[in-house]
Amino acid sequence: MAGQTKAGPQKPFGELLIELGFVTEYQVQEALALQSLTGNRVGEALMSLGYITRNQLQRALSAALGRGQPVALDRPPLGEVLVGLKYVLQDNVDEALDQQRKDGRRLGEILVEKAVCSYQQVYEALTLQQRMASDAAQRHASPDARAPQVDQNGLRVLVVDDSLLACNLVSEGLQAQGYEVSTFQDPFAALEQVDALKPNIVLTDLDMPGIDGAELCRRLKDGPASATPVIILTANDADTQRVQGLRAGADDYVRKGTSMEELAARIESILRRTKETERMRSLFVRYTSDAVVEELLRTGQVVLTGEKRDVTVVFADIRNFTALSESLPPEQVMALLNDVLGRLGDSVLAWGGTLDKFLGDGLMAVFGAPITREDDASRAVQSALQMLDSVRARNAELGGPALDVGIGVNSGIVVAGSLGSARHTEYTCIGDVVNVAARLCALAGPGEILVGQGTAEKLGSVERFEALPPVKLKGKAQPVPLFRVTPEIDQALRQMGRF
Repeated sequence: MAGQTKAGPQKPFGELLIELGFVTEYQVQEALALQSLTGNRVGEALMSLGYITRNQLQRALSAALGRGQPVALDRPPLGEVLVGLKYVLQDNVDEALDQQRKDGRRLGEILVEKAVCSYQQVYEALTLQQRMASDAAQRHASPDARAPQVDQNGLRVLVVDDSLLACNLVSEGLQAQGYEVSTFQDPFAALEQVDALKPNIVLTDLDMPGIDGAELCRRLKDGPASATPVIILTANDADTQRVQGLRAGADDYVRKGTSMEELAARIESILRRTKETERMRSLFVRYTSDAVVEELLRTGQVVLTGEKRDVTVVFADIRNFTALSESLPPEQVMALLNDVLGRLGDSVLAWGGTLDKFLGDGLMAVFGAPITREDDASRAVQSALQMLDSVRARNAELGGPALDVGIGVNSGIVVAGSLGSARHTEYTCIGDVVNVAARLCALAGPGEILVGQGTAEKLGSVERFEALPPVKLKGKAQPVPLFRVTPEIDQALRQMGRF
């Protein structure tokens, strides 16, 4: 009789699964054979064989109830939820179930008594179990009801967890929040697909076979997806585990028992920070070295809305280039200009400066914004000296028309920030210090570096500069002190580690 009771509802349910296209007739027969050994329902047997997912099983159960068939609701046992969340091992559950059969106590109480999980973890699992049962009941009560419309935010989340239950729970919860979700139980498969999927954020379990979440995070941060933020999901709340994930480069750490609303809020917060970081990276990567960009992102020194900065400004200009360009074909003029400006720009980046802008046949560079260093003035002058060397080397290597550069350097307080419109923005510096540096550049002769008093004082070597008669500059009421860089300054900077 017991066997007939089991077989009654199960055979049509297997046929329903076949009708829905979830399984084949052979797979159902294989599950029925397994059922005779384990006593599980046919759906559970098909799941254990890997032929259907829990989502497919729930859909089939809804269809079965909609046809009036007496199929029990599929609610995962507490032990399955605890194992899926990785709060306990399956062996722990099996031992607790044996104990439960002997004394009739609750499973959670036995697991806590055995010190394999906490009351907090049991409570989280029970809450999750109730939520899953409630969701299933609602679906069965209205099998034809349409799913609520969720505004798609266009953001993709990649979830990596060797627990199918955990993957499904996070996936369903985030999809309800409007995210597109891709799940992987194999971390190696996730790494292989990350370039193709291009997720906005990765959620990974910490404890996984093969490679753990910390190593997965490490490999992501060392590869092409290094800018993709990573959240570690784990059941282990120990400080050492948290530190392990964060040191691997993770952006946040979230317990698996955290509500889906909090998880979504954490994701939104990280994505806001990531968007701002990428905006800063795109703003500066064209104008300064990679090392400066990374230091800037790490320290967060820059204020894009404008701030006062103590900087050293460098202007460099190719002398007599206009006259030279009139005697050359246009394509040769552009090739020559790009070559020289490239060398000048490389000299700026080599000393950690920022290329503010190219100005026809010259450039403006800044040392001290967005990154401030104690030796910005020294770096600026050393960069200027390297510019002269690079142009001399170019003349010796390529022959043809010899080129010369005049350079102006000045130090002081400027206003630095992001300037422009919504369509085009650039980071720049404005103020009297900039204007004076430009005027000094215009006064400099071929192969000459002129500096203002502020720069000379910052180097602490005023006496080693060649003092020139003060000059009257446009917009200045009083003559401006003027100095020329001498071979002594060049030699002093070499001893400071220029090369």
